[in-house]
Amino acid sequence: MFKNMRRKEKLLPIDRTEEILTKGDYGVLSTIGENGYPYGLPINYVYMDDCIYVHGAREGHKLDNIQYNSKVSFSVVDYSQVIPSQFETYYESVIAFGVAKVIEGKEKELALEAFIHKYSEDFLDKGIKYINSLKDKTTIIKINIQYMTGKIGR
Repeated sequence: MFKNMRRKEKLLPIDRTEEILTKGDYGVLSTIGENGYPYGLPINYVYMDDCIYVHGAREGHKLDNIQYNSKVSFSVVDYSQVIPSQFETYYESVIAFGVAKVIEGKEKELALEAFIHKYSEDFLDKGIKYINSLKDKTTIIKINIQYMTGKIGR
């Protein structure tokens, strides 16, 4: 179903791939809409329990697209450096393919708390109050990863 990486020597081990997903600040969520056009959205996320979680409003383009087609891809670039004299770029990146769905209940609350721990670790108490005040206005999308690869360019 998924193509294997052509240049096997660039394949990162799974532990490094998961490390990139865990520590990355943002990724690009790509969806497809009814009009047939792809939609790539830079977005904050958390990687937890082998899944990717993103957040957003209760309505909008990404939700419309996911409702139309729940298959998505998500990419993260951890490091990138252009080397002009070698006509090359050094990088480490991850691309994941999966199925997205809106979650509720305890799993939603755990994902919201994971966002606070990742992005606002020094403000946990204030962050918990913040998510409690806005959780009914927030959507959490869970991406169940079906296939992912990490890649290094050097």
